[in-house]
Amino acid sequence: MKLFTKTIFFLLLLAGTFTNLYAQGTLIKGVVTDVKTKGALPFVTVSFNGTTQAVATDNNGHYTLKTTDNFNQVKVTYVGYKTVVKTIDPGKEQEVNFALTEDSRLLGDVVVKASKKKKYTNKNNPAVELIRQVIAHKKQNQLESYNYAEYRQYERMIFSLSNLSDKFKNKRIFKNYQFMFRQQDSTAIGGKTLLPLYMEEKLSDNYYRKVPFTQKQVIEANKQVKYDENFVDNQGLTTYFNRMYQDINIYDNNVSLLSNQLLSPIADHSPDFYKFFITDTLKDQSPKLIELSFTPRNTINKLFEGKIYITMDGNYAVQNAVLTVNKNIDLNFVRQMQAFLSFDKNADGRYHLSQSNLKIEFGINKEKGTGVYGERLVTINNFKINQPRPKETYDGPALTYAQKSDAKDDQYWNNSRPDTLDAVSASLYKNVDSLQTIPSFKRTMDIATLVLAGYKNFGPFEMGPVNTFYSFNPVEGFRARLGGRTTTALSKRYYFETYGAYGTRDQKFKYFLSSTYSLNNKSIYSFPQNYIRASFQHDTKVPGQELEFVQESNFLLSFKRGANDQWLYNDIFKLDYVHEYLNHFSYAIGFKKWNQSPAGALEFQNLLPSGALNNVNLIHTTEVSAQLRYAPHEKFYQGKLYRTPIPDKYPIYTLRYTQGLKDFLGGDYNYQNVVGNISKRFYLSQLGFTDVSGEGGYLFGRVPFPLMDIHRANQSYAFQFQSFNLMNFQEFVSDHYASLTIDHNFNGFLFNKVPLLRRLKLREIINFKSLWGGVRSENNPANDPSLLRFPTNGLGQATTYSLARGPYMEGSIGVGNIFKVLRFDLVRRFSYLANPDAPKLGLRTYVKFDF
Repeated sequence: MKLFTKTIFFLLLLAGTFTNLYAQGTLIKGVVTDVKTKGALPFVTVSFNGTTQAVATDNNGHYTLKTTDNFNQVKVTYVGYKTVVKTIDPGKEQEVNFALTEDSRLLGDVVVKASKKKKYTNKNNPAVELIRQVIAHKKQNQLESYNYAEYRQYERMIFSLSNLSDKFKNKRIFKNYQFMFRQQDSTAIGGKTLLPLYMEEKLSDNYYRKVPFTQKQVIEANKQVKYDENFVDNQGLTTYFNRMYQDINIYDNNVSLLSNQLLSPIADHSPDFYKFFITDTLKDQSPKLIELSFTPRNTINKLFEGKIYITMDGNYAVQNAVLTVNKNIDLNFVRQMQAFLSFDKNADGRYHLSQSNLKIEFGINKEKGTGVYGERLVTINNFKINQPRPKETYDGPALTYAQKSDAKDDQYWNNSRPDTLDAVSASLYKNVDSLQTIPSFKRTMDIATLVLAGYKNFGPFEMGPVNTFYSFNPVEGFRARLGGRTTTALSKRYYFETYGAYGTRDQKFKYFLSSTYSLNNKSIYSFPQNYIRASFQHDTKVPGQELEFVQESNFLLSFKRGANDQWLYNDIFKLDYVHEYLNHFSYAIGFKKWNQSPAGALEFQNLLPSGALNNVNLIHTTEVSAQLRYAPHEKFYQGKLYRTPIPDKYPIYTLRYTQGLKDFLGGDYNYQNVVGNISKRFYLSQLGFTDVSGEGGYLFGRVPFPLMDIHRANQSYAFQFQSFNLMNFQEFVSDHYASLTIDHNFNGFLFNKVPLLRRLKLREIINFKSLWGGVRSENNPANDPSLLRFPTNGLGQATTYSLARGPYMEGSIGVGNIFKVLRFDLVRRFSYLANPDAPKLGLRTYVKFDF
């Protein structure tokens, strides 16, 4: 890190900017504290008395209130504290601090002192009757109750290393950079010392229309801490953080949090899962408020606990909410969580969300040690209802960015933020830029990239992936491979990738070369992609093996069950064009020249008219293809090798068409192949979630079996979601098929009710896969001897079949969250058990870091 000589100048400039800007108006700054503890009070409403012009204090109790109107009083209101009004001088910049006194009627935590605890029941419970009123009025208190609505939204997300010790802070590397550390009250989430490393801000205008339904966000300005893109996908990082820290709508039945769904305390069936208690009545508020405390019936379930404040004005709306989670909750790595929600009154007397602040601290060890603290603050103002805009306002994508939204200067942000950043946060953008110039930090990132992505960076070129340098298989024996690719340090538009490999058993060299040109002046690993790529590969392949998030030469794939000696040698030339759009629609056009020959125990044979066997050494094909894909609201992290999807409720549609060209560049066959796929996640609240994928394909034309759909099989010991885990490689082929995959994760719903299991926080899973298909008569080698025969093993038994005797089916029962990262599935095959080497049962594992 480097000390910034411009920091003082920046702060002076900031002060001067505010002075000049508000010379003609009123600017009030200050801090709101508790009179007893002297601690800062966040989310306190500060307003000009008698008006709706208001702001909320930040996490440190600071506020900035400004106006050009002639107001002479400032009022502070906070649930549980007495309201304070102070007189100010209009037309001046001044500091006004408040020290609030608790309302004497505020009750503390509910403590049961009776020797015999009264059994909780929903029947004749006034707290439950009140929450049922809130539920009954939910529809009228949501944004969707209006025909039109619009508002201005500011959001800020910040991540820091948390709970840092003095020993860590005083390391030699930080000697000259103590200003980067952020100090706070030791009782606050994250501990006393934080080291901020990431921040993002957005300012947007938001528009809602009921009919036809439109919800549109226009990002006027966005700013993000950025790391070297050779190490970090900055775009994917912000996508991942936003998926973790989604908007909290307490009126929804389920609240998305950390890729999980927690049942809202005002969900339709919340009295079945929560206990409610009336813990205070605040009569001095207008309207009168009821403080309602709630806690889960089962503290390990994915439920909140906390307090909500209900308006007693006939709306039964939520005016404030404090949401936390029990320390026993089945959320991995979460030490603490707090969410504060505030609602302001609309012109019609109802309420809208005006501010939310979600704070979470993570740690490998939930009790101690360094962790990660993340916070997302959202402030909403200028809320207007039933004021329609011109049609063009609502047209276009749901999310758009204004021109040069990422080019706003510091003065713009200082004027536009509804609050004031502390000095450490204000300098974070520049601090991280300096951090990346430190050799020790660059070495750390280099090592992390090597471990996590498998690449060693050498500036314009990076070598890897490391886990492919060595592997083994029955055809090649021991396989050595060395490769790499260029980085943006060489060019942002041109990318080259290559590898060379050699097998000690077959004593053959393999290689790969590719060249990619980016058409949108962005990295080809950045969304949206728009590039053209040419590649040539001379290598081996296992028919029917389609891998997910792993390369074929991966060392771990060397370990397989059953026979694995029928391979291919391929020569593949490909030319691809890919174009993605911001709305996550994409298309791809491809050309492929493919020569494949049998390897290992695989043989391509047909019968001559004389009845003699004929060995075919090569199959030549020439193809053109087109693919359409639509994944609305898709979220992912773009890594060095793959996009890692962040599952959500939105479906993904894919349609692919392939045309085989006979007599063009040596192509032997004319055919057409159409494949469609739909996949979607369904959230079932406390019952967990279900991932469903359906696929169908049809091949037109007369082709040998290697050109049919060789169904995705898995002979490794890793559980694969899109492959059949007890199917052997090349066991089934079809020229028409349909498949269905269902994977349901109960998320601990059943295990958490078993006393001996609940402490382990295991998660139960069921999976089912089925495949229907067949081979038409014209493609069946039994009906046409000139077609390639289905392969056989050394005993002359067939090893490749059509699905002529009904569907292939398999299912599994799994246990997840073992040591927080492992899933084990016991897989059972239900059909075609008489096939040679067909396994009936198998144990498969899967590694996944999840909350």
